[in-house]
Amino acid sequence: MAENLESVLKENRVFEPDPAFARAARIQPADLEELYRRAEADHEGFWAELARSELDWQKPFTQTLDSSDPPFFQWFTDGELNVSANCLDRHLDTRGDKTAILFEGENGDVHRYTYRDMYREVCLFANALKAKGVEHGDRVIIYMPMIPQAVIAMQACARIGAIHSVVFGGFSADALRDRINDSQAKAVVTADGGTRGGKLQATKKGVDDALAGGCESLETVFVYQRTGNDVDMQSGRDVWWHDAVADQPEECEPARVNAEHPLFLLYTSGSTGKPKGIQHASAGYLLNAVCTTKWVFDIQDEDVFWCTADVGWVTGHTYVAYGPMACGATQIIYEGAPTVPDGGRFWKICQDHGVTIFYTAPTAIRALMKLGDEFPQSYDLSSLRLLGTVGEPINPEAWMWYYSVIGGERCPIVDTWWQTETGAHMIAPLPGVTTMKPGSCTRPLPGIAADVVDEDGNSITNPEQGGYLVVKKPWPSMLRTIWQNPQRYKDTYWPMFDGRFYLAGDSAHKDDDGYFWIMGRIDDVVNVSGHRLGTMEVESALVAHPQVAESAVVGIPHDVKGEGIFAFVVLKGERPEGGIDEALSKELTDWVAKQIGPIAKPEAIRFADNLPKTRSGKIMRRLLRSVAKGDEIEGDTSTLENPAIIDQLQGKI
Repeated sequence: MAENLESVLKENRVFEPDPAFARAARIQPADLEELYRRAEADHEGFWAELARSELDWQKPFTQTLDSSDPPFFQWFTDGELNVSANCLDRHLDTRGDKTAILFEGENGDVHRYTYRDMYREVCLFANALKAKGVEHGDRVIIYMPMIPQAVIAMQACARIGAIHSVVFGGFSADALRDRINDSQAKAVVTADGGTRGGKLQATKKGVDDALAGGCESLETVFVYQRTGNDVDMQSGRDVWWHDAVADQPEECEPARVNAEHPLFLLYTSGSTGKPKGIQHASAGYLLNAVCTTKWVFDIQDEDVFWCTADVGWVTGHTYVAYGPMACGATQIIYEGAPTVPDGGRFWKICQDHGVTIFYTAPTAIRALMKLGDEFPQSYDLSSLRLLGTVGEPINPEAWMWYYSVIGGERCPIVDTWWQTETGAHMIAPLPGVTTMKPGSCTRPLPGIAADVVDEDGNSITNPEQGGYLVVKKPWPSMLRTIWQNPQRYKDTYWPMFDGRFYLAGDSAHKDDDGYFWIMGRIDDVVNVSGHRLGTMEVESALVAHPQVAESAVVGIPHDVKGEGIFAFVVLKGERPEGGIDEALSKELTDWVAKQIGPIAKPEAIRFADNLPKTRSGKIMRRLLRSVAKGDEIEGDTSTLENPAIIDQLQGKI
């Protein structure tokens, strides 16, 4: 489905929530107005009231926000709780027999875990960790396929006060070693293997290779038997999960930890240099996870929630391991790829398990859209009542396909903006209340003081002008620091505006209704003849063309304009031979000029089968910039899903 858009900046279609959904929604318009009013009137009091009502405390807090050492803000500093107890123990009397996790493997095996089952499994593994000397404050690396045991391991760490750091199971041994050494981890939790895309993920071998390079802090490797393939087990270091839990008690008293105790580290790759260990605290992180799960997803007791993200990413932390569990929800976990055995796998899972809330990335939506409507139309998707997107801005064309073909024009779409660093949703619609605009994440949530400002930190009121996306007040789930590198934390996230505002690193603009439109990363703004163009704007125009499935644009040096636009395009049909098609390039160039204006015309267009993406689906634009400029590829490429695509983009294959 292709439409004649002027550009994402001029998108003016609006969609009201389905009346039936709106009537039954958890939050009604008056409720939302009251939340905004309370947050505006008393920022700290607003969060304190929510913390007391939404979380179970072992020692109630008396101080809400400690801002004595900005930007190292702390929340609920004298309170104590346990995150695992908030996700499991609180549900045993009321939801003990309710399904917490419904797991489906890529090979079709299905397993159900009730909240009582999860409590038992978490306690067993928590005791196994303690038996191997893992103590409060120790770091544990989790390097597993997307199976329930990954969540169990995370919750077990939280239960005893250990700090977990999940490393995506597809990362290289070198990337794993870097994270083990930077965190000085005492233990690694892995599996003999997993299955994705019909192939074995040799996670245990990845651990072995990482440790062969030297990891002095590491004492124990726990290995869950998932596939049954042969693996090497080093005596004295490696232990099978089933052996480790065999004689352990089925109860484990949850440790009382301070509200600011680190719950986890999650490493993010910069464009170059050493990965950053983002550090999140226990209470503040959990509070935003719970509130946003309730507000944005309208989570209700009968829902079947499915967030497709791997727990190796922050989305899998907040909206798989913690938010839904703390809310007592039933959720789906799927181990494999969305196209095995074919492009209908996601929709079959939705049909078979009665999924009501579906949350995935725009890159997955575009990939499935490219396969055609026949796959989703082959399945009964009538159980769906809410759709969501995460990870990057969604172009209006993909939004419309998602809304029409998947949601049947009845499911609200929650387009969520947030980051690893923010911990939870920051800007998003409230389903049943917020009018939706394709491509806009709409307005900041209650208690989130987001704004768009110029270089002097002044709010931008002109809807045609973009600026820096910032957050002006601290919020509970914000990152606390970069692990063992507080100066890098300050330099990265508070470098402008005299350190008064959190700098998100994204450019954005607000329209006349106060809706936020994310234009791309600050370094993804192309300055053509003095005109700042967001990459998202040009990409959305390209994808609106009926032959284009996906696109990415970068800036290249230009003698006259300062910068020109270089576009990489994935077609719905086959890639032209050699990645060049002069006639189609001219057609697309003229198309962009018509959509946005002549200033946005690409200087060059190259066609590819895919774009270089991380395993979480984000486009690695720095690699595209290097390709466009003809430079050598430098920096960390360990997160790249398909390294061979670079050779194709460079014209080598």
